[in-house]
Amino acid sequence: MKHLSLCLCLLVVLRGLECVLPQSPSYGERGSDFGIQVFQQVARSKPLENVVFSPHGVASILGMLLPGTHGETRKQIVSGLHYKKNGPYKMLKKLHKSLMARSNQDAVLIANGIFSQKGFPMKESFVATNKANFQSEFRSLDFNNSEDAASQINDWVNNKTKGLIPTLVKPDMLDSPMIRLVTVNSIYFKGLWKSRFRPSNTKMRPFKAGDGSVHSVPMMSQLSVFNISTATTPQGLKYNVISLPYHGNTISMLIVLPFDEDAALSQLIPHISTATVQSWTKQMRARKVQLVIPKFTADAEVDLEASLSALGITDLFSQEKADFRHLSSEAVYVSKALQKAKIEVNEDGTKAAAATAAILLARSSPPWVTVDRPFLFLIRHNPTGTILFMGQINKP
Repeated sequence: MKHLSLCLCLLVVLRGLECVLPQSPSYGERGSDFGIQVFQQVARSKPLENVVFSPHGVASILGMLLPGTHGETRKQIVSGLHYKKNGPYKMLKKLHKSLMARSNQDAVLIANGIFSQKGFPMKESFVATNKANFQSEFRSLDFNNSEDAASQINDWVNNKTKGLIPTLVKPDMLDSPMIRLVTVNSIYFKGLWKSRFRPSNTKMRPFKAGDGSVHSVPMMSQLSVFNISTATTPQGLKYNVISLPYHGNTISMLIVLPFDEDAALSQLIPHISTATVQSWTKQMRARKVQLVIPKFTADAEVDLEASLSALGITDLFSQEKADFRHLSSEAVYVSKALQKAKIEVNEDGTKAAAATAAILLARSSPPWVTVDRPFLFLIRHNPTGTILFMGQINKP
């Protein structure tokens, strides 16, 4: 597979109750900021592991549930995502349209699916709002046959992620007579580098993993012009940021690497926000460098309940407190929320960019930027500031 492929699936299962900034951030940035906070919670619990995550995916799934909520349940989501109280749907529709624009159509595929128990009564306004703003697909299943229901959901996910995530749900997740609704957000991303890495330049080089062990991994290399900046956290930790654009220039990968070889990523991660990212883009300057970064594949599954609860979104998980009166006349709550994501990074780019690489051959010796230790990455939709994916790589 000679391109970058990245996708996620995010699942929310609703069960019936057995008894019961100076510049205003865009909506893409608001949702991404909350998603980054969730990522920070996850990364804190997995400091030496690879973590792949979609901030936008978390915002999307909460946005899909929002029109069904009321009272404190709704207030917690709106507050967490910094949405306006009157309803964010007009702006979310615009954001979804921008992310799915024709300029991105070969790179970004976002799909939303809502699978309901046959006969489960859903409010017309909930269905209409989801169809209008998220292009959500609705399908009725028989959750009493958990094997078949899981198979149908997984087939949908497998299709929407082009086979990168073949399985999202297990039958035992649906093995309850009270399952009423499964809500899934899927994002598939395939990016071709604007300036490709030549496979002949890929060499085995040492990479110092997060636990201090050293491994020989395939490292891609190219001499080219990249936008680079150096920044410092409020605590004085210095780090480099390198932007690698994809074909079309609307989406970029940002690589974030502590300056000090012995600095832990955990010191840097709390500093990240969309405002931080915006400050990087303003400070960046084009420089000719010899860039060396690892090829890598990583995947992760994250249970979101603990992270969302730590950020104040608690009621939707509570049998007693969840208020989904605008979703259905039947009382329901969220019994599980999880996200699966996968990333594959390698050399391929576009043929048109090869000429640029040839022109940039340097006479003088350019500086080297070698990503040979744990780093962060972010996949950013530049026009809206939306963070589609981010992650920490401790060992490629």
